[in-house]
Amino acid sequence: ASSSNSAPILPRTSPTSSLSSTPSNTNTHTPNIFIWNTLIRAHSGLYPNSPTFPSLFKSCAKSKAAHEAKQLHAHALKLALHCHPHVHTLIVHMYSQVGELRDACLMFDKITLRVAVSFTAIITGYVSEGHADDARRLFDEIPAKDVEALACFTRMREADVSPNQSTMLSVLSACGHLGSLEMGKWIFSWVRDRGLGKNLQLVNALVDLYSKCGEIDTTRELFDGIEEKDMILEKNVKPNDVTFLGVLPACASLGALDLGKWVHAYIDKNLKGTDNVNNVSLWTSIIDMYAKCGCVEVAEQVFRSIELAMNGHAERALGLFKEMINEGFQPDDITFVGVLSACTQAGLVDLGHRYFSSMNKDYGISPKLQHYGCMIDLLARSGKFDEAKVLMGNMEMEPDGAIWGSLLNARRVHGQVEFGEYVAERLFELEPENSGAFVLLSNIYAGAGRWDDVARIRTKLNDKGMKKFLVGDKFHPQSENIFRLLDEVDRLLEETGFVPDTSEVLYDMDEEWKEGALNQHSEKLAIAFGLISTKPGTTIRIVKNLRVCPNCHSATKLISKIFNREIIARDRNRFHHFKDGFCSCNDCW
Repeated sequence: ASSSNSAPILPRTSPTSSLSSTPSNTNTHTPNIFIWNTLIRAHSGLYPNSPTFPSLFKSCAKSKAAHEAKQLHAHALKLALHCHPHVHTLIVHMYSQVGELRDACLMFDKITLRVAVSFTAIITGYVSEGHADDARRLFDEIPAKDVEALACFTRMREADVSPNQSTMLSVLSACGHLGSLEMGKWIFSWVRDRGLGKNLQLVNALVDLYSKCGEIDTTRELFDGIEEKDMILEKNVKPNDVTFLGVLPACASLGALDLGKWVHAYIDKNLKGTDNVNNVSLWTSIIDMYAKCGCVEVAEQVFRSIELAMNGHAERALGLFKEMINEGFQPDDITFVGVLSACTQAGLVDLGHRYFSSMNKDYGISPKLQHYGCMIDLLARSGKFDEAKVLMGNMEMEPDGAIWGSLLNARRVHGQVEFGEYVAERLFELEPENSGAFVLLSNIYAGAGRWDDVARIRTKLNDKGMKKFLVGDKFHPQSENIFRLLDEVDRLLEETGFVPDTSEVLYDMDEEWKEGALNQHSEKLAIAFGLISTKPGTTIRIVKNLRVCPNCHSATKLISKIFNREIIARDRNRFHHFKDGFCSCNDCW
């Protein structure tokens, strides 16, 4: 450096850079800071450059030089280096080590993007000053636990900072992610020593850790070691899907078929009827476990048993099928019935075509009546009647009543009367006592305004002794409250712009009367009852013996949004999950 009074131009390797290259790894921190102070005083324009600061910060921290730490911080502010996240964290660490915890906290609060090392810098200060509660609190707030966080936890232990349950859960999560088995073993001992082996959250986290580390024996021990299972079950404390997503891959990796079967049986018994039953990752893990344990046939049976498509999760079912194929499964004719049904439920015409063609082409499976039925139903629902007729003409067997029925039902949706009459005649030839076919044909006539034909069909139904219950049932003890709420529902629907589709009413009457009849359909009565008899936010479940009508389907979507309710309806064909104004069937049912 020059000895003149003018500020020198710092070279690439300045004096301050040179002096900082070694001290952080030696015990000469105080001399290092002394040299730096001497240079600053001798050359008023000479400042440490950007690479120099980290070493000087560390030197101040190790030598507990509080005064020099503040000087360094001031110089960093002048050079705007404090804005760099790494430098900012080093300043926090420096202040926490020199005993200036208040300044460390102030700097920590200014960090906008905090990572594990930012937290450990301030946690170290809290530990040094004996603030155990603050140290634990901040440790739990570390967003992504990494190696640095585990090292910080070790320092907390060495300083006799007792962890709490929340801290242990976050550490276990980090151990599982990083595969840190040794730390996990220490935590396992900590859990057992404190009698926390029945704590579901800790057990789940331990299961996840040991399974990821391939310790299947310990994983089994965690399950079998719960001594008071009955007491735990009484308190509703049970393993959940997260637990099993940790266990099943371990079973697959180690070929632990018996434990895998036990997990599968537990899931069948305890998770059906819950939201977890449609957890695709869970079922994929079960299928993967059986396949890797050599039970390919069982894996295929599991796939066929999953009712994802019926619950409006057709895309998930198809995704699961793709994963099966990627795992080397050989699908059979029953598997393809499930796949084509999923395409039908989701209205995926092109994909359905590809899977239907691939049956014979790729897997040597000749389509059977059920496969043709699925494809014809898919085409008819999508309004592709010409393609449906061509496919029927190419069938190697005669269409059955189910195929004609799917065409008639779709014709009802798309409103072509002449073809509907033709299909109905074919269906009556096969199933003359099928009263449902008469109802579908009556609906087609009503939609086209052919009321004389509607009356003729109803006469035939009466001759067959068929009775039909009317909408607007007022025999329920809460009918007055139900209909009062229905009026409120209708008012709110009207405010959203909803217009009832009066073509759904199968009687020749004024439009106003038709709207009144639609508003009192059985499913709307059931929904109204659910709204008045359950707490806000509670899921409403209804069961209907017929296919839900388009008008009620549209109304229920809006009701789910207006009242912030999930409504699950089971009609003749499938489940409908209404939520936030949408239905899981994507309006294809």
